[in-house]
Amino acid sequence: MNIQFKKGVLELCVLSMLMRMDQYGYELASTLSQSIEIADGSLYPILRKLAADGQVTTYLRESTGGPPRKYYSITAYGRQIHTQLLKEWQHFSASVNAITGGRAYE
Repeated sequence: MNIQFKKGVLELCVLSMLMRMDQYGYELASTLSQSIEIADGSLYPILRKLAADGQVTTYLRESTGGPPRKYYSITAYGRQIHTQLLKEWQHFSASVNAITGGRAYE
């Protein structure tokens, strides 16, 4: 997949995953990489940006097999941004499909 396509939707994907439940960085990266091929370490700059923008918060939770893990939790502001990004994505992808005559990926 084109890297520019991925860059444009990773923030939406991360927020969508955090809407379901809090997760730690490696967990997010592993789950995301099952659907979208991402380079190791490419997720952490996005997580730092989301935290700096107030869309997510972090907290530490003890781990059974090592040091505490940093978990990410979506904020109320992050939920608002998620809703906005999702609407924009749906409009954008529908427009591209209309132009190209494409269908949803099966």
